[in-house]
Amino acid sequence: MTSARNRELLALVPVAALLTAGFAAVFSQENEQLGNLSLIYGAYFLAICLAAHVYLRIRLPNADPYLFPLMATLTAFGLVMIYRIDETLARDQANWFVLGLILFALTIQFLRDYEVLERYRYTIAIAGLLLLLAPRVPGIGQQVNGAYLGVKIGPIAFQPAEFTKLAIIVFLASYLREHREVLIVGARRVLGVTLPPLKHFGPLLVVWGASMFMLVFIRDLGSSLMFFAAFLALLYVATGRFSFVVIGMAMFLLGAWFFASTVPHVHERVEIWLHPYNEPENAGYQILQSIFAQADGGLFGKGFGQALITVPGTDDALLPAAQTDTIYSLIVNEVGLFGAVGVVLVYTMIAARGFKIALLASDGFSKLLATGLTAVFAIQAFVIIGGVTRVIPLTGVTLPLVSYGGSSIVANFVLLALLLLISDRARREAAEPAGRMAAMGAPA
Repeated sequence: MTSARNRELLALVPVAALLTAGFAAVFSQENEQLGNLSLIYGAYFLAICLAAHVYLRIRLPNADPYLFPLMATLTAFGLVMIYRIDETLARDQANWFVLGLILFALTIQFLRDYEVLERYRYTIAIAGLLLLLAPRVPGIGQQVNGAYLGVKIGPIAFQPAEFTKLAIIVFLASYLREHREVLIVGARRVLGVTLPPLKHFGPLLVVWGASMFMLVFIRDLGSSLMFFAAFLALLYVATGRFSFVVIGMAMFLLGAWFFASTVPHVHERVEIWLHPYNEPENAGYQILQSIFAQADGGLFGKGFGQALITVPGTDDALLPAAQTDTIYSLIVNEVGLFGAVGVVLVYTMIAARGFKIALLASDGFSKLLATGLTAVFAIQAFVIIGGVTRVIPLTGVTLPLVSYGGSSIVANFVLLALLLLISDRARREAAEPAGRMAAMGAPA
């Protein structure tokens, strides 16, 4: 399938051009004379992507040709936006990008038979949950904006939730593939609603309980919502019963309402979302500045490097956490609503390609794994974009591949590797019958 890899190669060229143009725009705002540094950065980025492309051409010739260029587009855009904020952070992000591609290649190399993950699903799930609890361990846990999100061991700091999402998706895909028939066959209708059998209702209760535990104990509303929504997506694909999804959503909303009414830090987060003007200079400052920045950008934006991130003449943040939580607001301010919609469309196209991979996959585990990985990626983007636009409460998750954060970029390239592994097998198996029929002289 060299044509697929050729399309991938052609798609990487405009991505490098986008990064070059972005850096040129930033440099033109900072210096009167525009040098060749943007061309150097663009060539360096293209060279790294070409190395990954050659590796894919050798190892996964049948894999989806558009996923990697789309992921590279988000990474390139994120590098430009982060460089515009802080050059040091951008260099760190570039290093994490290289590390992410190394782990991307290692995942493809050693997990070519990714179904081996099924045999270790419980080990993977336990490891993921231990990682999730690590931020609460005294001495290594770090609190970020009231939530326990980070772990710091010596010079190494990371956010375990980014890797936990992969472990949980692997476990759920394997578990639901094995028990999907039981959930469907034993289901009963009560008042027109299809209910799973009580003895198999346990997984739904366990995942719901874990989400509520994250909400209260780890104080991470974003990851709680992301994990549970991905689980509901997998449950629907595994069973085909929308009523299961409705029941799960009702359980989550009921639990969130209860804890928002009884647990102080959850209640505070909801109050900030609903009534930010009550404390415009304190608790509501971040979300209000986020909204104002988006409104100031208008349709076409103010241009790269034109947004005010700090109060003029001081180091006080005018747009708090611009490189992480509110980077989408910065994007809207500088490239306008049209530019921001373009970013959202890239996420939408990634989701479309991921779900297409799930449709092509022939076995249940591959289908559920592709669905779960795609859903958790798309939901994470929705959670942070919805937070800064006040659709939902603002949470601490990153905008995948765009926000600053090594854990996020590394974990998402591992996620991409798994999707491409599934895609390569699915597209190869789909092409084999067509090739045999063509060889026999029959229409394919």
